[in-house]
Amino acid sequence: MFFIPFIFIVFALFLAFLRQVNQYERGVMFTMGRYSGTKCPGWRIVIPVFQMMKKVDMRVKAVDVPDQEAITLDNVSVKVNAVIYYKVQDAAKAIIEVERFRHAVSQMAQTTMRNVVGEVELDDLLSKRNELSDKIRTIIDQSTDPWGIKVEGVDLKDVILPEDMKRTIAKQAEAEREKRAVIIKAQGEVIAADNMAKAAHTLSSETGALHLRTLQTLNELSSDQSNTVVFALPLEVLRAFEGMAVSKKKDII
Repeated sequence: MFFIPFIFIVFALFLAFLRQVNQYERGVMFTMGRYSGTKCPGWRIVIPVFQMMKKVDMRVKAVDVPDQEAITLDNVSVKVNAVIYYKVQDAAKAIIEVERFRHAVSQMAQTTMRNVVGEVELDDLLSKRNELSDKIRTIIDQSTDPWGIKVEGVDLKDVILPEDMKRTIAKQAEAEREKRAVIIKAQGEVIAADNMAKAAHTLSSETGALHLRTLQTLNELSSDQSNTVVFALPLEVLRAFEGMAVSKKKDII
């Protein structure tokens, strides 16, 4: 009868000493305060008082970096926010080398974002987000490498501008569109004038071409019966008629 309670007590102690490490976790073991190894997934025995195990999640984590107010190189005040993706590569370093590595990574990202934004002008900040994101990721990755953390990526989500700056940018964009419209219109007029000059040269150089063009124009006008056509005779034809009239008078005299 005494044997059964003994087995029950041993089994209860075994369950009390048992710790489960999931597939996506690693267990950092400390024995009497000293690091004694990193445990892989499975059931692990941890002796209370003498041993302690801290579990570390090894999955990729997405951290939303809150809005950071910074001043660009051309003295424009902006707010930027981002998302940083990182994962723990060395569970032991993440526990031993830094206190609260999640908080430390977030603070490192905020500081780096403000520094990088302060090194570029507003136009570069708006047009070269990918390059700035890569630069921020490289700096954070190098800084967190001693902590056993690998930064997978950084994405700049929003760049929030002051209202007066938004209006200024809108006016600048409108002026740029108007400039392009004027340039395109001027280029079209130059092309049209060049084509007209070529057409005029062709008509003047070929005998009878101008008369054919006149007849073609009259034909196009006569297609609509509501049109009234006033035909203007060339000056040379009128002079010819005038010469014929003078010669007739001389003959009569």
